[in-house]
Amino acid sequence: MPHALPFAAAPSTPLGPFEDSAVAWATWTTLMGFVGLVVLALVAVGPAARRAGPDTLAAVTVRLSRTALILGFLAVPAVLTDLAHSASESGGYDYGAAWNSLYDGSNDGRLSGLEVTLVLVGAALVAPLAVRNIAASAARRWLLAAALGAGAVALGTTKFPDAVPDDWGRASFETLMWMLHLLGGAVWIGGLMGLLLLAFPGAIADADRGAFWSPAIRRFSVAAMTCVAAIALSGLFLYWEHVDGPSQLATTMYGRVLGVKILIFGTMLLLGVFNQFWLHPRVDALRAAGDQRPLHTLLLRKFPVTVAAEALLGLAVLFVAPFLHGSARNQAFQAGIAQHSTVSVDDLPKLPPRRSACPPGCGALPRPSPSSP
Repeated sequence: MPHALPFAAAPSTPLGPFEDSAVAWATWTTLMGFVGLVVLALVAVGPAARRAGPDTLAAVTVRLSRTALILGFLAVPAVLTDLAHSASESGGYDYGAAWNSLYDGSNDGRLSGLEVTLVLVGAALVAPLAVRNIAASAARRWLLAAALGAGAVALGTTKFPDAVPDDWGRASFETLMWMLHLLGGAVWIGGLMGLLLLAFPGAIADADRGAFWSPAIRRFSVAAMTCVAAIALSGLFLYWEHVDGPSQLATTMYGRVLGVKILIFGTMLLLGVFNQFWLHPRVDALRAAGDQRPLHTLLLRKFPVTVAAEALLGLAVLFVAPFLHGSARNQAFQAGIAQHSTVSVDDLPKLPPRRSACPPGCGALPRPSPSSP
């Protein structure tokens, strides 16, 4: 046919604007950093600092709480900036529309409003712990636990369904997987940032370093390994949802970005294994051999370097993840259709989200902003 349209070219999937990923990175870093620091103070370093003495407990709590307070307040403009960028029709930032979208009567507006409100509540709860006299008081544990609850729910609102699901079981399981993924990453990455902060001079007196660091690191290692298990379990489910097979890791843009994310995650895991199974046993062996040098001389000479490397890799994961758009399944499907179609690339059909024993349209998807880590 002389007037037939040429076959559509295989659709290319751009990474997306760098600006969008930077905005999403700021949102995830502040929200997840806040949760991770609070968990570190409550679960890992708090008990170790308490055994070292009240002065150490106060110093550790103050340093972590002040940093968490800053991240909590910074999360508000980060979230509003992400909403403003999504609301702008010109690609800029419409902060008025972003502010008006909070609690605007829609489910998405309620979730966005709760995200902003709860992170502010969490910051307000840790604010008293930035004062040394309160940091070692009996209220410390309750304030941290309440702040953790507020921060975790604020983080979860990014993946809660924005409509009543038709399939509660499917939607609940999917939300649970996202919560495992987000909270696991928050505790691991935020905890690494917190340990690095405590390794700087001034947080712990030299006389208390030996009594503090060994149990603190061991407690965090247990938490980190639990997070790895949670991230791996939820990651397998999300892989099943978005990727049809290993070949799509090389043939689609989504798969390539996911492959980079997996490589960074694997490098983080190797560094964690180095700390857990080489560095700490080596310190114990030196102690057993009669080496009486201070613990911070034996342990902290290499520990801050590996922790800093892990933390930077964790931040790199949060930066790479917003480049994941759509799914590898859909990109491969559209590429196949385009080879035998005369429609434009923008009009190519899309695969529905993968559902097990679920008809098209059932369930409710989490709201898409900000981009998922």
